[in-house]
Amino acid sequence: MNTRETINTFIDFYREHGHELSPSRSLLPPEGDDSVLFTTSGMHHLTPYLLGRPHPLGRRLSGVQRCLRTTDLEEVGDPTHLTVFEMLGSWSLGDYGSGRSLRWGHRLLLDGFGLPPESLHVTVFGGDEQTGPDVESLQTWQELGVPVEVLGPDNWWSNGPTGPCGPDSEIFVWTGDGEPEGTPSTDTRWVEIWNHVMMRYERLEDGSLVPLPQPSIDTGMGLERLLTVLQRKDSVYECDVFEPWQRTVPTLWPLDTRDHRVVVDHLRSGIVVIGDGVRPSNTGRGYVLRRLLRRVLTLLWSRDLPLLEELPLDLYGHTLDHFGQSPVVTGLTPVEIQRVVLEEQRRFLQMLDRGRRLLSRRPRGEVLDEGTLRFLHETHGLPREIVEVLSA
Repeated sequence: MNTRETINTFIDFYREHGHELSPSRSLLPPEGDDSVLFTTSGMHHLTPYLLGRPHPLGRRLSGVQRCLRTTDLEEVGDPTHLTVFEMLGSWSLGDYGSGRSLRWGHRLLLDGFGLPPESLHVTVFGGDEQTGPDVESLQTWQELGVPVEVLGPDNWWSNGPTGPCGPDSEIFVWTGDGEPEGTPSTDTRWVEIWNHVMMRYERLEDGSLVPLPQPSIDTGMGLERLLTVLQRKDSVYECDVFEPWQRTVPTLWPLDTRDHRVVVDHLRSGIVVIGDGVRPSNTGRGYVLRRLLRRVLTLLWSRDLPLLEELPLDLYGHTLDHFGQSPVVTGLTPVEIQRVVLEEQRRFLQMLDRGRRLLSRRPRGEVLDEGTLRFLHETHGLPREIVEVLSA
């Protein structure tokens, strides 16, 4: 299944079960939501409705939402993590419960996506000092004959320190060779692809939980991870959604596998962030964008490779089209996005010149201690890796 077929299979399944399509939203969270810099899950724009407000489309929704998680930035480069990714989601806003949600999910994975039953393993919440175990989910999986691992805090999902929350049940797929073995908590070859959250509580500022007047279900399945499984690839970067990047980037910059993934992810993510209206700066969302672009620039510069003038416009256009950010929607053309990227590159090169001048004033052979490295970074914006190359 290619990307479009996979998305359509998901949306069509839930449409057949009475779910209206919820439109994809920006990476910027709803106005007034200061809990996160970016949309980190499909539910962010639905929080008021999970708390009980009636949704204009009804009580059953599904959709595809682009997300960004700053907590994953340092993980990028491994086979599964991305900065910007897409989440397939379904929601029951006070309608059906966890048993039906899990049964539908199981049916879609087996009949819709063709996964063999023996390739699945699940986890459920076993309870803690505030709430008891998720008995309904446990019984549902046992009735379906799917192996279950009962865990603790790993199976509790929260939107943030306050807000809607509840136990979740995570579905894992075996990605190793041979027969499945171990459990999701003991063997990393079990890869999580789908999370069903039972939104039963609201966490207050004092940490206490109060039952929601309208219990709901929020599910989220990473599109790229699902594609990796369906297309039998070893990493998310090998599935078809990355094909234009995988075809072009190696011809521009010879890099090892991890650095190649960082460059592809950060440039692609940067394009999407700019497309949603963010510009590089030293604070907030702009700093996240600056960090993405400058990590790529530092990596290329330190290896004496050409910089970002080399990135062809068709990769900008492909990325914007894939994420629904065409000029008709955003008012930004690939050329205008490129202009933002190259302006940040110009500022990066100015920083290098400033760094050379600063370091040239230091006594020859002086060792740069941690305090000095921190001062150069915090005062002059010079990251450690750049200082170390300039000082060599």
